[in-house]
Amino acid sequence: MSFDKTSFKDAVVNRRSIYQLNKNSPIDDKRIEEIFRVAIKEVPSSFNSQSARIVVLLKEDHDAFWDIVGDILKNIVPEDKWESTNGRIQGFRKAYGTALFYEDPEPIKKLQSAYAQYSDYFPQWSEHTSAMHQYFSWTALEAEGFGCNLQHYNPLPDQKAAAKWNIPLDWSLKSQLVFGGLDDGARDNLKERSEQPIEDRLFIHGAK
Repeated sequence: MSFDKTSFKDAVVNRRSIYQLNKNSPIDDKRIEEIFRVAIKEVPSSFNSQSARIVVLLKEDHDAFWDIVGDILKNIVPEDKWESTNGRIQGFRKAYGTALFYEDPEPIKKLQSAYAQYSDYFPQWSEHTSAMHQYFSWTALEAEGFGCNLQHYNPLPDQKAAAKWNIPLDWSLKSQLVFGGLDDGARDNLKERSEQPIEDRLFIHGAK
């Protein structure tokens, strides 16, 4: 599989939440950078706001992020729950990288001023923008042979991450996409997707 050769449909169908990950990357770091460059350049945004910001953490920086999250959680998670929580965090840490998805509020504020009649909607549309960047990145990494899972530990690590990686504090962290090589059997025990009937969710009018 590869970002250039895998069909979009196959990448979409194969994309799943994978948690059994390791630090063996199927591609080099330049190729990873290319994926996120395409995401930033080509994924659409509301009113062309270009408000998405992605911070990609690889190797030791990836480890450092999850150490930050773990240290914070250890101080707030009940002692009887810590073993399970720590196991989950260490599972993320075993992966190769994490992409942090942010939204910069400045482009949103400018659009709110320029288009006052839509002012109340721009924050919601910003969420849509971030979601598209997340989905594209996840699908593209899937096409390269990575396993991924999407996390939402924000706002817990926001301040410490901002200090360590020089991230503006006013950027809003939306999610963390963990990615890595696949452990043996990582896909073997995936639960079958629970799906409502397509006919209850898709409606076509005017087709011949």
